[in-house]
Amino acid sequence: MDKQMTATLPPTSDALVLFGATGDLAYKKLFPALYAMVKNGALSVPVVGVASAKWNEARVRERIGESLKAHGGIDDSKAFERLLGLFRFVGGDYADARTFAAIRAALPGARSPAHYLAIPPAMFETVISAIGASGLGDGARLIVEKPFGRDLASARELNRIALSVFPESSIFRIDHYLGKEAIMNILYFRFANSFLEPIWNRNYIHSVSITLSEGFGVEGRGAFYETAGCLRDVVQNHMFQIVALLAMEAPAYRGYGAVQDKTADVFRAMRPIDPGDLVRGQYAGYREEPGVAPDSDVETFCALRMQIDSWRWAGVPWFLRAGKSLADTVAEVVVNLKCPPQRLFEDSAGQDGCSNYLRFRIAPGAAVALAARVKKTGEEFVGEQHELYLQNERPGEASPYERLLTEAMAGNSALFIRQDAVEAAWAVVEPVLHRHSPAICYPRGSWGPQEADSLAARHGAWIKPAACDG
Repeated sequence: MDKQMTATLPPTSDALVLFGATGDLAYKKLFPALYAMVKNGALSVPVVGVASAKWNEARVRERIGESLKAHGGIDDSKAFERLLGLFRFVGGDYADARTFAAIRAALPGARSPAHYLAIPPAMFETVISAIGASGLGDGARLIVEKPFGRDLASARELNRIALSVFPESSIFRIDHYLGKEAIMNILYFRFANSFLEPIWNRNYIHSVSITLSEGFGVEGRGAFYETAGCLRDVVQNHMFQIVALLAMEAPAYRGYGAVQDKTADVFRAMRPIDPGDLVRGQYAGYREEPGVAPDSDVETFCALRMQIDSWRWAGVPWFLRAGKSLADTVAEVVVNLKCPPQRLFEDSAGQDGCSNYLRFRIAPGAAVALAARVKKTGEEFVGEQHELYLQNERPGEASPYERLLTEAMAGNSALFIRQDAVEAAWAVVEPVLHRHSPAICYPRGSWGPQEADSLAARHGAWIKPAACDG
């Protein structure tokens, strides 16, 4: 890590309080992350699990073991025992002051704990206010799991509540996508390679398309999805964060605040989405899912066209699509470069009209690839498209939650989202949260409604994700 970034960092958190210790997020992601942190020496402070469930400490410890066996296994028994040795459990009502008195008692000597809210958003206000009233917020950090509100007004209210107890510098808003190695590599690749800068603008880039697709449905989470939908669950956070890393200007100095300044500038430059630039879809059978209303209009698919009103990106269309029960599970970015100004060879346009493009594949299997045309053997001037792979996924990479928890407890804010950026992102989607066309039914295993193709029609079709080739 750069010395300029670490010089003014606050002390590392001396305890972790995990609210929602009996929930799915803790079971699937957080316990494996804590175990990995213990293994690599990044966690040696007390961990206090808190939940409203009527469990005892022995049952929660069993749950930790079950979690690790289901998600990677236990390959270091000593690390597992160290994790259990750090763990304490407090059960109680989040609205009861006695619960927070018990948390304080479980943290003897802790001066700067980190409080992780892995709980339903409806409980955020109750828990944050109780942390403040009990004095547990003094010198502490707050780690908040998305979603950060449901719209601009609720995001502002959530920020107001959080800021009434914690300073902005002590609030860490988690979007787990920012902890992925492939996402971090977008930022690094952009600013560590000088050959990109001359072409990374409206003069050479034709369009940018981003796909985050899942080949499965809501999988029993219909009740949750009814409160969110694809636009809130994926587009406003994950996809906008990717856009910001691609579109941001170079930071003026090497520091976490500089990166956050520049990404927030991108959100402020995004043009609010027009209803005509959004296609909403719903996969066939969604209304039969448990917890889903029989007449639900909640979208399980979104495709949108957006503009960034900045000097660098004026006039360059950005196409975003995401959804469930699509043709494959894949996440990637394709930056399409403009064709040569004179078509010397008939086939030089290449795939879907783009002769060159840069592909950032996030999943499955992270990679960066550059597409170029090469002449086929023979007398005719006929070519074919090839991709040059510049980087591939490597084994042993830290999981997003391992990385984010480590960074938050150390006080490093680069991979987290600032208040102004959250509110600016909500302002972009605000016009279409309630004013939009009905969701269009699409068949499972497709790429969504055919109407989504019309968004990109004037700029070429969506490029087929690399993971789906062959």
